[in-house]
Amino acid sequence: MEAPAARTEMLELADEAFRAMNYELAADIYECQLLELGPQRALYLSKAGALTRCGRFTEAFEAYRSAAELERLRPEDLSDLLDCIAANVRLKEALPQAAGRLRHGGPGQEKEEEAAASEPLSCRICLELLFEPVSLPCGHTFCRRCVEEETVTECKVCPLSPAGAGAGAASSSSSPAKPRAHLGLTVILCNLLEKWFPLECRARRLQLEAATLAEHGDYTAALGLCEQALSLVPHDYMMRCYRAELYITTGKYKEALCDGDAACMLKPLKTKGHFWKAQALIKMGRTEEALKEYIYCIALRPDWNSVRLEAQKILCDMFSPVLGNMSDTVPTNKRPQSSCLNPKPTFLRAFSPASVVRDDTVTAPSPVFSKMNSITAQELNTSSQILTKSKATPRETSVLVEAVPSSFTNGNQKRKLSHETELCESFETTSKMAKKDEFVPLTFDNFKTSREIPSELMDPFDFECSLCMRLFYEPVTTSCGHTFCLKCLERCLDHNASCPLCKENLAEYLVTRSFNKTFLVEELIIQYLPEELNDRRRLHEEEMKELSNLTEDVPIFVCTMGFPTIPCPLHVFEPRYRLMIRRCMETGTKQFGMCIGNETKGFADYGCMLEIRDVKFFPDGRSVVDTIGKSRFKVLSQGQRDGYNTANIEYLEDKKVEGEEYHELICLSDSVYDQAFTWFSSLQDNMRTQILNHFGPMPGKESIPQSSQNGPAWCWWLLAVLPLESRAQLAVLSMTSLKDRLIAIRRVLVFVTRQRLRSL
Repeated sequence: MEAPAARTEMLELADEAFRAMNYELAADIYECQLLELGPQRALYLSKAGALTRCGRFTEAFEAYRSAAELERLRPEDLSDLLDCIAANVRLKEALPQAAGRLRHGGPGQEKEEEAAASEPLSCRICLELLFEPVSLPCGHTFCRRCVEEETVTECKVCPLSPAGAGAGAASSSSSPAKPRAHLGLTVILCNLLEKWFPLECRARRLQLEAATLAEHGDYTAALGLCEQALSLVPHDYMMRCYRAELYITTGKYKEALCDGDAACMLKPLKTKGHFWKAQALIKMGRTEEALKEYIYCIALRPDWNSVRLEAQKILCDMFSPVLGNMSDTVPTNKRPQSSCLNPKPTFLRAFSPASVVRDDTVTAPSPVFSKMNSITAQELNTSSQILTKSKATPRETSVLVEAVPSSFTNGNQKRKLSHETELCESFETTSKMAKKDEFVPLTFDNFKTSREIPSELMDPFDFECSLCMRLFYEPVTTSCGHTFCLKCLERCLDHNASCPLCKENLAEYLVTRSFNKTFLVEELIIQYLPEELNDRRRLHEEEMKELSNLTEDVPIFVCTMGFPTIPCPLHVFEPRYRLMIRRCMETGTKQFGMCIGNETKGFADYGCMLEIRDVKFFPDGRSVVDTIGKSRFKVLSQGQRDGYNTANIEYLEDKKVEGEEYHELICLSDSVYDQAFTWFSSLQDNMRTQILNHFGPMPGKESIPQSSQNGPAWCWWLLAVLPLESRAQLAVLSMTSLKDRLIAIRRVLVFVTRQRLRSL
């Protein structure tokens, strides 16, 4: 009983070492257990997993081979091996590790994304020239098809927004938002792309037509349209991938391989080209080359599970014995014991770095990526160059074969050498087949590495707002696809909750107030029209400076009486006052004047400045504005701006008194305050409650009445709650003598007190 317990303890120790990432120790323990217990499939797989994790690939291959001789491997058994091979590819090719890349990429896509970022007209999802661009509410722009496939419709899941960063196309903390019912094309960008890149746009339209034909089974016509598109833009990566897909569908695998190779050369760090190349190779029976492409796909995009499964299936076949295709129902002990494995696993040595090989052998470098990184237009001229770029040479193959230790053959050296010879010959045949596969020379005369906008086609009038007829400033794009200056659009929505051009309902904006700048349009203006933008910015700053002046052309809200220190809530629904309130917020002053109306002049000669404390918007565009009184003013002259009233004003300030007059003022102030407090206390409870809810509690008595230029706050509170007509309140508001104001308030208190006593 002691021996089984000891074995169990050793296996637990090995498992613990594995979990602690001490793979060397785990592998040694598993090896000891195999020597003691004899061949066991589970132990071989555990040992292979540990050896793989610590980079001892040669020994790991032998362990996998031993497990395969006992029972055919299953795809899931090779998951660790595939992960480590892909990780070594990333390491050898210096591909940056970056989690949460976009859908079509992987860790290696960062370089291409940086290149796309330097080309503003490239979609940041597919990294191709924008086609049918749509601008999301977050302000970023993508191809419509990319947005629909990614379900990227809100800023929280936008791959370029802060909330989406590090979380891929959809944030891990929230589920993807539902697509909008309607997402219009960004009209200005569609027009600019058609003007600047007509051939590319024409080619993309042909691709969409080809896709429609293919959906209806007309592959011949679809391929014809692809030919037309590639005649316009032979360097189009997406078109190469799509035509490779069509070729595979129609059984033209050599042609598909050529297009797959071309796509890999054009975009070596994107997965689609490698995937369709692998598909073509599979159909042609060249599984070892297909495995290589699958591994590149996994290195670039680790979460591509369907490709992982295909690669694992190929690995299973490679590790199976020569008679491994025998039915799995045949008992292992009745199968012919052959030490001759398929020699294909040696091909995987190309993916392991030489530094981790244990038997002082040298492995061949990865033959594809290192050559792809320095691609030139000349290298793309013929299919023979393309087809041979990704294939191991006979010399490389022999090096890989020599790297396999003698123990791999289990003593049968003669048969091993025979298979090495066959393997070399098979690669020589593959090399010859590559040349035989050449069927159409590829020409890339129009190959371009960047999308430069022709300077002669850059016209400032293309960036004019259709509302103000000036260069876009803070451009925003509506859900219907039309672009305007933010301030221009807001002014239009003050009058009507619909697009100024197509009349589509934009009431949603009135609820969310979430229009963000369309970054791409602004970036194009900054990059290509800097002088025009400086002029436009200067004009805007001058307007803001003019609107910020609180003595000249001050906005006037003609409504009710306002008093210093007293709250004044307002219900704003007229378009002119919506604009006025918004401008006060934008300038940062948050102030405007309040005056009562005057039938003759328009509004009174005196008023009070109000400061905005808060604004609450309603879905129909109305708002409730919470304000408080600041300073009194006198109107010097009246005017108008964009529908609302303005005025040149001067501020009022109480005259100061000293000596005997000051002592009399203090006595008067205390007397009137006590009289006012007595009156307020004598009111019925419901009336007091209403006053308190609307104006707040009565301010306290001030020891220095002249400390403020407007006098004691309790005077204005009392003036606001006393039952006085607006004209009488206006007369008191305009007084610059605190003594006169106190006397006037005392008269009113005496009057209302007598009236109350008479009513009793």
